[in-house]
Amino acid sequence: DVFDPERLIQCPLVKHHRIRARRFPYHLVKCKESNPQIAKKLATCPFNARHLVPWADLSDHIVKCNDKAFMEQDVVSRSCEPPQEQVNNGGTWQAPPCEEDWEKELLEGSESTFVWAKLHYSEKNSP
Repeated sequence: DVFDPERLIQCPLVKHHRIRARRFPYHLVKCKESNPQIAKKLATCPFNARHLVPWADLSDHIVKCNDKAFMEQDVVSRSCEPPQEQVNNGGTWQAPPCEEDWEKELLEGSESTFVWAKLHYSEKNSP
């Protein structure tokens, strides 16, 4: 079963490593760090980062990758959805113009300087 988190998966870096599916992404990170010479010989699949294949086989893997179908299906389903502007009652929201001019304020000098202050307990509780 592909969706069983307890199933054992063979590590693409070190063939005698067998890892539970739920721990596999973590193992890949650690195993890449521990085996940099092997890791640089492997390419990461653009459809599933858990797929590491030799650089020479990457093109063939991309053509045959099962996760490619999921990506294509997702792209097709998104292209069938109306654009977000049409979903919002046909109108498009625009931010109001900003009336602040920080450069102007900087040149003129700020009349009200913001100062961080620490209040003492007695000042906080006084009316």
